[in-house]
Amino acid sequence: MRYFINLAYSGANYNGWQIQPNDPSVQQTLEAALTTVLRHPVAVTGAGRTDTAVNAAMMIAHFDADTPLNDINLLIRSLNGILPRDIAIYSIFPVHPNAHARFDATSRTYKYYIHTRKSPFLHAHSWFCPRQLDFDLMNQAAQLLLGKADFTSFSKLHTDVKTNICTISHARWTQTDPHRWVFTITADRFLRNMVRAIVGTLVDVGTHKITLEQFRQIIADRNRSLAGQSMPGHALFLWEITYPYAVE
Repeated sequence: MRYFINLAYSGANYNGWQIQPNDPSVQQTLEAALTTVLRHPVAVTGAGRTDTAVNAAMMIAHFDADTPLNDINLLIRSLNGILPRDIAIYSIFPVHPNAHARFDATSRTYKYYIHTRKSPFLHAHSWFCPRQLDFDLMNQAAQLLLGKADFTSFSKLHTDVKTNICTISHARWTQTDPHRWVFTITADRFLRNMVRAIVGTLVDVGTHKITLEQFRQIIADRNRSLAGQSMPGHALFLWEITYPYAVE
């Protein structure tokens, strides 16, 4: 039997989703909890791998069980009881034996949060920018991302992916209050470090460090060294993952 897990986590205490040899990861912590509760080794496969400090409002993972789980609600309560406070299980549900949390996903949405006035309450999950940003210009630049393209300029170097081509369907900054903004981006797939590099380059546009034409050329040149800095991971959230079938 294969099951999907819908979970969320704050990434501050983890070296990303994926298991690391000597550092804590969300995947490792979740596998240990499942192994403890189900009393046999359990491996989980996630829909993606968030980097160090990156958060997930929604992460989907799958695992296999030798026999059907009789009381899923009890399993959820047991897991939430032993998992640390920064990881929460929302639901567990059976899926087709060939369903795959990563390969079946049709889109992923990320959000990056910025606040422009210092706050003692936002610093854990939002990036403070004391400089004035031209968000209208940043949104014009964001529209240049839409469509299918090679996004090597925003990818971490020397990754193991076969292609850097992605299709971005949505990219926009929206204001949530006078001092808070969020960048929302949706694509069929994302490269390592892609969203944080895009945000860093958009900030360069917003501070008038580069022009719209230079932003367009950065995409075309497929050269990471030309793009902006990688933004801090604590303000980034994996927000939503969609599948061609219902996900609870």
